Amino acid sequence: MNLVLASASPRRRQLLSDLGISFSVLPSDFSEEGVEGLAPESQALALSRGKALSVCERLSDGIVLGADTIVVLGEDVLGKPKSPDHAREMLRRLSGRSHRVITGLALFHVEKGRIVHETGGYEETRVHFRDLTEEDIDRYVSTGDCLDKAGAYGIQGLAALLVERLEGDYFNVVGLPLVRLDKLLRQWGISLMQLGTEGNSSTASPA
Repeated sequence: MNLVLASASPRRRQLLSDLGISFSVLPSDFSEEGVEGLAPESQALALSRGKALSVCERLSDGIVLGADTIVVLGEDVLGKPKSPDHAREMLRRLSGRSHRVITGLALFHVEKGRIVHETGGYEETRVHFRDLTEEDIDRYVSTGDCLDKAGAYGIQGLAALLVERLEGDYFNVVGLPLVRLDKLLRQWGISLMQLGTEGNSSTASPA
């Protein structure tokens, strides 16, 4: 089976690779504008679907996976910080509070250049941050790890020390809820376990 990840995210690629799944990477050129007025869950779904569809247009056969992760604090969606100072501001807001991480998933089955099946869904995890000192924030921001991540942190790195506890799927916070993805694929008679045991190593490669 030709699984295509419509994302340049190294974290999503790593998660699939760790399962031993063979897949290819074809980053999406989808514009993320125009979803700001939607509810957070709808935003994540619309973005994941838009990313996947833009890749479907360039594919003759395969299953395309689109994903998008957003961080929601109260009613505000926190995107990627525009600068180190912006990252510090986000982390101060997250300090000592809980927030939601929502990942939308979209799957399209393409045959002979035509979409024959579509499914999707989302996963939500609640993340509780510890009380952060200015030194904590400055040290983390100085790594530069925060600048390409929604909410200004990536839980799989040094920012693990910023998180007090989770309610829900850890891998969702990394960027790809594996159990939710598996449930969606099983609608088509496919499982991640099956794909992981069939492929001994990933063939992931950047486009």
